[in-house]
Amino acid sequence: MSLKLAEKEQVVIALQAKIAEAQATVVAEYRGLTVAQMTAFRAEALKQSVHVQVVKNTLLKRALAGTPFAVMDSLLKGPLVFAVAEDPVALAKIFTDFAKRFDKLVITGGVLSGKQIDAAAIAQLSKMPSREELLSKLLGTMQAPVSGFVRTLNEVPSRFVRVLAAVRDQRAA
Repeated sequence: MSLKLAEKEQVVIALQAKIAEAQATVVAEYRGLTVAQMTAFRAEALKQSVHVQVVKNTLLKRALAGTPFAVMDSLLKGPLVFAVAEDPVALAKIFTDFAKRFDKLVITGGVLSGKQIDAAAIAQLSKMPSREELLSKLLGTMQAPVSGFVRTLNEVPSRFVRVLAAVRDQRAA
């Protein structure tokens, strides 16, 4: 069942809204995946704030026109699943993990920072730590000098108390 012109315009507008907030996109061939597998894939992607949609290539080209993601026009051939996300690492991890589980999903490529990337680059991107991991490492690094300083300051009164306890024990003996 084909879409009417007004419905197509709504699809393009919705895609443009998603693309406007995105940092990265990925497209993949999905031939052979069952409806249950695609539903599981979409649910998993939604948990990571990744928008996944099967859309006609002509509508996707219209939505991408005039954006930094327009460089991916050469990738838009055949039936594809399209995904956008603010977090490129989460996007790459979801696609590579799902492609490992189901070999029917073949990553075609994507766009990151206005540059077209291939499936190998997406696989490399998926090996990076997530945003949350990087933030926690940064926070730990920032707290290390402060906590070391606090431990040093705390050692002076602690040592004084241990010396007094040793003197008390020596006098008691």
